[in-house]
Amino acid sequence: MAAPFFSTPFQPFVYQSPEDAVTSFQILGGEAQIVQIMLKPEDKVSAKPGCMCYMSGSIQRENVYAPENEAGMWQWLFGKNVTKTYFLNSGSTDGFVGIAAPSLGRVLPIDLAKFGGEILCQPDAFLCSIGDVKVSNTFDQRARNVVAGVEGFLRQKLSGQGLAFIVGGGSVVQKNLEVGETLSVDISSVIALSSTLNVQIKYNGPMRRAVFGGDNLVTAMVTGPGIVFIQSLPFPRLSQRIARTVTSPNNPKLFMQIVIFCFLAYFVLVSSLLFTDV
Repeated sequence: MAAPFFSTPFQPFVYQSPEDAVTSFQILGGEAQIVQIMLKPEDKVSAKPGCMCYMSGSIQRENVYAPENEAGMWQWLFGKNVTKTYFLNSGSTDGFVGIAAPSLGRVLPIDLAKFGGEILCQPDAFLCSIGDVKVSNTFDQRARNVVAGVEGFLRQKLSGQGLAFIVGGGSVVQKNLEVGETLSVDISSVIALSSTLNVQIKYNGPMRRAVFGGDNLVTAMVTGPGIVFIQSLPFPRLSQRIARTVTSPNNPKLFMQIVIFCFLAYFVLVSSLLFTDV
């Protein structure tokens, strides 16, 4: 059976489904990993669109709409994908497909059968799956408070008895919580957690600061029993730091852009005054 909890096997690994179907896979790389899945004839895997890195010649790719997605319209309105990609080995020999993480992070194999058939993830955590895995986006009814931004409402749920691969940014830590044990985690650092955990949202400052942004202002109070996976570099945090660097006043390119913009605006204004009849 595949490892039920956090595992990063760099050597070939074998997953045996509840139906005794055997699939081998390998997780390659360090900071930005790739999962390479071996497919026997007529075997297939599903993946998030746009994550395929390479595949053998016998693999056929098909992008289809996911009708089981309960929040498909909401996903589409907020710029999310409402489709999934199937990779089918239509040849007579074994093939393979390499699926890459969309950002710097670790690929985690999660055997859903060991989690009671269900696990909750951050939006866009799902990468690909083998066997019986259903991906849906639902509201997390256990969070009793509101988090600013749609990503705080739209939760990703993986259900079934198959093997799912999820992506965690940076380094990944797994915490096993006993009954009644509580852990406080920055809300953006939670990759996934088991459905047996009780989660409450806590604000560490005034509501206006939580709404308009800030560091570590919103934390999740997680109470066991269950397992929670924590990432050290959430993608929203990484993108915010990059945006701050690009728009920083110390950036000489920004000053040059401002100077050019002011010059062009002055030129247009003067030209309109000179060539306009009063």
